[in-house]
Order: sequence, then structure tokens, then C-alpha cells
Amino acid sequence: MNVANLQLEGLLMAVASINQVLVRKGVLTVEEIDIALRKAEASETNEERSEGMSASSRDAVNFPIRLLELANQCQPEADMPSFSKLARMVGQMKEPYNDQM
Repeated sequence: MNVANLQLEGLLMAVASINQVLVRKGVLTVEEIDIALRKAEASETNEERSEGMSASSRDAVNFPIRLLELANQCQPEADMPSFSKLARMVGQMKEPYNDQM
């Protein structure tokens, strides 16, 4: 695996862990993090941003956001699923884009 991919994997899991701490300490709620992540995904999938991008490129852009959304749904006191488990879940929940229907 490419070293950059491993670095991104570590970064995503670190952000997911930080999000859990922020929720546990009452700084943010799960809902507030979810809203922020949904806004980020909407921004990345708007027509202007994604015009001319292939479906696989859009998936690549949205993958980290979707992984963090799934990690955010885990209970703060529960163990965080592994990166590979979260990545599989992202792939399973992926829906086609409007231009693919």
C-alpha cells in the first residue's frame, strides 16, 4: 500500500478519535459533528464542484467524509471500529449519484 494512503488512514482515525473526545467532553454533540460532515459532503458533491468528475473521483473525494460520518455514529463509550471495517461500511452504503440513475 502507498505510504500516503497509510498516512491518510492514520489521520482519519485520529480525527474520528478526536471527534469522540469532543462529544464525550460535551464540547460538541454527535448531531453537530454530523451536520458539519453533511455540509462538507454537500459542498464536495455540488454540481459546480463535481462537474466533469467521474463517479470514482467523486467517491474518492467523499470517502473520508463518509468514513468520519460512520465513525461519528459510534457510541462514544464503544470501541471505534477499525479503519478497514469502516471502509467496508462506506462501500456498502454508497448510493449512485443523480447522474448515474
